[in-house]
Amino acid sequence: MELREELKSRASYFEGELERFCSSQDACIPARLREAMDYSLLAGGKRLRPVLCMAGAELFGADRSSVLPMALAFEMVHTASLIHDDLPCMDNDTLRRGKPTNHVVYGETLALLAGDALFLYAFETALGGLLQNGTDPKRALDAVNLFSQALGPSGICGGQVLDTDEASREDRETFVTDIASMKTMVLIRAALCSGAILAGAAGEELERLMEYGRCVGIAFQVADDILDVVGTQAEMGKTLGKDAEQDKRTFVLVHGLDGARKLLHELTQTAVSQLDIFGGKAEFLRELALYLENRTR
Repeated sequence: MELREELKSRASYFEGELERFCSSQDACIPARLREAMDYSLLAGGKRLRPVLCMAGAELFGADRSSVLPMALAFEMVHTASLIHDDLPCMDNDTLRRGKPTNHVVYGETLALLAGDALFLYAFETALGGLLQNGTDPKRALDAVNLFSQALGPSGICGGQVLDTDEASREDRETFVTDIASMKTMVLIRAALCSGAILAGAAGEELERLMEYGRCVGIAFQVADDILDVVGTQAEMGKTLGKDAEQDKRTFVLVHGLDGARKLLHELTQTAVSQLDIFGGKAEFLRELALYLENRTR
């Protein structure tokens, strides 16, 4: 199966499970809050993080359904971060995944609370679901620990500060990599590796997978920065050019378009090389890294 179709198939599986989950949510959640949460959660998207979580588990012989609670949690926190990212106090954006942003539809207060609720509901969903389906408690705790580290002050919250806070900006060339590492990479790497941990990954194999996740996660942001310049709004489903408007540090701004493409290729090649230890079992991850690079062409 061609990689684009394989990705679509895996995302479609997750989409069905996500819809089932949303239709059976806790009735105690206030109706408007639930509506605002589901509005963004069910708005589509690449579903890359849950797909990676399930792929990490499959690489070590586990069924993807066994890590579904963790995959759901990653999509929740990713969606929550987008809701908050779009708020007027952050990027003040009006379009996300081809639809009006959450605060445009529900107002700032409810959008803020919907994001908060999704962040916290993710932990409840992951821990409760994993323990209920018989996951080894030690593995569940290790996976959720990696998950929590990706969200906190040294993860996406810290990355958002570096990206938006004037007083935190630095002129050094590597500053843009710091932003990408904390804001984008950590969640992508944690999604892949938490799925692997739940399936028993450890030692050198987990270290290789962590390095693959690091390279692919940064490469993903490099590609996004390139597409913000050369892509179209229809392709991306969000407003383009806002980084330049807000004078944000991007890989294109720091390295130029050609330099960013060169860096993207180098990161992709390093990521692919980490998978040699897995042989043919890692073919999907190998093709995924190459696909993510080539989406800028």
